[in-house]
Amino acid sequence: MATMNVSLPDSLKQFVDEQVSDRGFGTTSEYVRELIRFDRDRSLLRERILASADAEFSEPMDGAYFERLRGVIRAAGDGTAAR
Repeated sequence: MATMNVSLPDSLKQFVDEQVSDRGFGTTSEYVRELIRFDRDRSLLRERILASADAEFSEPMDGAYFERLRGVIRAAGDGTAAR
């Protein structure tokens, strides 16, 4: 595992220490890794959303399409979604 040193002003260091304590992280490194993973996942999601904006759809995105989509989401929420 690689090591990085990061300099923070006192106010940010205090914030990080509070987050580690309040959110149950064992170490500052765990907290920072979680932030980096979150940012990486957000970036990947953004890329996928932008890529899908250029995709061609096999069916029109009308009211019926969105109603079917809502049904899939509802079913996923209650554990009955088909795989």
